[in-house]
Formats: sequence, structure tokens, C-alpha cells
Amino acid sequence: MSETLSQTQMPYVLVAPNGARRGHVDHAQLPVSLLEIVSAAQSCYQAGADGIHLHVRDDQGQHSLDSGRYLETMSELRRAVPTVDIQITTEAAGVFDVPAQFQCLQQVKPNWASISVREIARAPDLADKVYGLCAEQGTRVQHILYNDEDAALLVDWQARGIVRDGQTDRLLVLGRYTSGQESTPQDLDHFPQNPSRWMVCAFGKQEHACLLAAAERGGDVRVGFENSLTDRDGNTWANNAASVSALIAALKGTQP
Repeated sequence: MSETLSQTQMPYVLVAPNGARRGHVDHAQLPVSLLEIVSAAQSCYQAGADGIHLHVRDDQGQHSLDSGRYLETMSELRRAVPTVDIQITTEAAGVFDVPAQFQCLQQVKPNWASISVREIARAPDLADKVYGLCAEQGTRVQHILYNDEDAALLVDWQARGIVRDGQTDRLLVLGRYTSGQESTPQDLDHFPQNPSRWMVCAFGKQEHACLLAAAERGGDVRVGFENSLTDRDGNTWANNAASVSALIAALKGTQP
């Protein structure tokens, strides 16, 4: 970073500890069960994370949008880490269709959810219902954007009123479809500038470098094992909290 970020300039830090695809075979400390997720949330919050990007798993450890599992996990998180923000995912992960995503939002009624415009566009006739439901029940939406085409689709839906007023937050995903999923800070330049609140997540060894670049530009950051298991030298993090701690230190300018 060119200069140290002051405490007042620190970005919002969201931790994504597991995602939809990885499991214990990828890292023994990647949380899959309810207890593991809660424990990871506690340690990451203590390390400086402001919120958790929540994925839940079924009995076989596979990605799930089951409302009961979400509600149970959210209840435990509020008990164990009452001040951590909870954002649920509606990610399809090649498994769920748009009606299932809508049902999840309707039954869970989360305070905050991430929604991929690319995924909702699979059923354009339901897009208005998805964003309308979120507006009605007070669910804050963070739009997942993978490239400039997704960004353009979001702008179009906003102009047409499909995406409601105030539903402007964006998550810019760097390098999701690049070779080897190795993001670089330059991937930020692939997205059009927009005055609305934005956050970045990135893949591979340059995850933290990408997040630091985003913070310098005024963005918020998402970090964790959903996106990267290693540091810039390819060394595997001991756990999610270790990655969060290192990022917080770098943001504060205390890490070389």
C-alpha cells in the first residue's frame, strides 16, 4: 500500500470461511458443520472481521440452501457472536434454480443476502419477484458481479425498476473465470466505476494484494477460505482467522 490506512479509513471486512465447494479434503480447518462454522465465526471476529458470509451444508457436507439449516446456524451465530453481521448466500453452485433461491430468501428472511445477477438472469421472469421480496422484507442485497457484463445487467435492471431503489451494494469478484483462478489487482480495472458501495473478493496467492488495492480505492473487502487457502508465497493459512489477522495487520500498515 502506498500509505497506511487510518482506523477511520479501515474497510469493512467480511469473512467467507467455507463457500459452496471446498471441504475438509481441501483444508482440515475449513468449517463444514454448524459447530465448525460458529467456531470459525468467533475466531474470525476476534481477529477483526466485521461480518460472516454464510454458507450452510447438508448432512453429506454439500452446499445447501435449506432454510431450516440457515435459521438454526444463524440462531447459534447470534448466540455465540451476537455483534457479528450475518450475510447469507443464495449461490446456485450449479445445483439450485431461481425458484429455490427465491424460496430460500422468502423462508429465511435474512437481514442481508448476496445475490448473483447472472444467476437470477436464468429466470428473468422471476427477477422482479426476487428483488421485490427483498425490498418488502427488508433484506439488504449485495449484488455479485463477475465481469462488466454483469455490471451492465445490474444497471439495466436498476433503470427498469427490477432492482429496487437502495439495492445498490456490489461484490466485485476478481478472476473467477481466469486461468487457474489466480486474481490480480489489475482485475479491478475490468469493472466500470460506480459511486455505490462496493466490496471485492479474489482468488489465489494474490488475494490479499487484491484486497489491499481495493481498500486503497475505497472498497470493502471479503477474505477467507471460500476464495483462497494460501498467502502470497503459497503457504497454507492455519485457519480462516490467520488469514483475517494477516489482512487486518496489512490494512493497518503493521505488516511488511
